[in-house]
Amino acid sequence: MSLNIRTVALKHGLILAPMAGVTDRAYRNICRRHGAELVVTEMVSAKALHFNDQSSFELASLKPYENNSFVQLFGHEPEILSEAVTKITQSREGLITPLGIDINMGCPMKKIVNNGEGSALLKNPPLIGQIVRRLRDTTDLPLTVKIRIGWDSSSLNAVEVARIAAENGADAITVHGRTREQMYCPEVNIDAIRDVKASVDIPVIANGGINTASDAMRMLEYTKCDGVMLARGTMGNPWLFEEITACIEGRQYVYPDIDVRLSEAMTQVEEMILDKGEHTGILEARRHLSYYIKNTKGASSARHRLNFANSKEELYSIVNEFIKG
Repeated sequence: MSLNIRTVALKHGLILAPMAGVTDRAYRNICRRHGAELVVTEMVSAKALHFNDQSSFELASLKPYENNSFVQLFGHEPEILSEAVTKITQSREGLITPLGIDINMGCPMKKIVNNGEGSALLKNPPLIGQIVRRLRDTTDLPLTVKIRIGWDSSSLNAVEVARIAAENGADAITVHGRTREQMYCPEVNIDAIRDVKASVDIPVIANGGINTASDAMRMLEYTKCDGVMLARGTMGNPWLFEEITACIEGRQYVYPDIDVRLSEAMTQVEEMILDKGEHTGILEARRHLSYYIKNTKGASSARHRLNFANSKEELYSIVNEFIKG
């Protein structure tokens, strides 16, 4: 099994999904170290880049060691999106050009869809075609599109949307197997993902509900997709990429002990602090550490203490006591 997206070749097609507020540089790094073959940034507003918003440029900035990264953009205006692609692919000192561009056409959040962006685009397939065509004319980089299976249960149009994207120059399609109406909770519709795979000649990547290696294998075998994009299943568990890789290759996998897992978690915390400063890094690290200890004895008490930690030393103390306990 392999996945080829224009000039990008992945051995197993294992990709880290973009998750707003989650997949920052430190998170992407730890998933990369544990087997993510391709990672995607948090989604970046094309309109914000148009207005030269520095925080958005920071989200889209890639350091030299991030050479397996796509940048994800969201927007609904072809010209603004084209301008954004041009800006983030220009040479900038100390930074590298993304490996590819992903267009978000699946985000279900109210503040996004109310602007006609994210999954709201599923209600306007011709505009999707215009956006993909404009960006295809803008860049030679690999261009992918991330969609949901439809706006709601009465408008399951992922096959139509995928065909339009492919016809206008998309190099691959990622399909999240839920509608916008479903958000994240209900069961994933893998039949709809399979239908998209059968309908287009470009690679299709399956997304949604993949929390274990068996979930990934079932998804790949049933849908015949070319790869999987992992999201919330990696939170506190970047080893999921290693586990799936072992499963694909027919190898046994031994899950790391809690002390190994939390040592790696603190490496992630250190990277967050280095990248964002101690105050912001600590505040955001609390959530990540809570996922690392989830479903482990004593997790509830430790999580409560983590929520009030204000320094790196406090975090280390709580984690060390948790390991000893």
